[in-house]
Amino acid sequence: MRTVDLRPGEDSIRLGQLLKLVDAVPTGAQVKDVLVSGAVTVNGEPEERRGRQLRSGDVVSVEGHEDVRVR
Repeated sequence: MRTVDLRPGEDSIRLGQLLKLVDAVPTGAQVKDVLVSGAVTVNGEPEERRGRQLRSGDVVSVEGHEDVRVR
């Protein structure tokens, strides 16, 4: 499982930003397509909102990619 650290002073990151950061999608324009396809879960639950705020301890899974834990 890969870990992504939040920036100092921040307590969350948006799902769309995280997907781009870990190269789960090549461009921001493709984030919505990946989310709508049902390929993304947050803490085991399907998620379609690109603006979903992720906090420390959240685990994001994307089909075909390594799981990511926010820290």
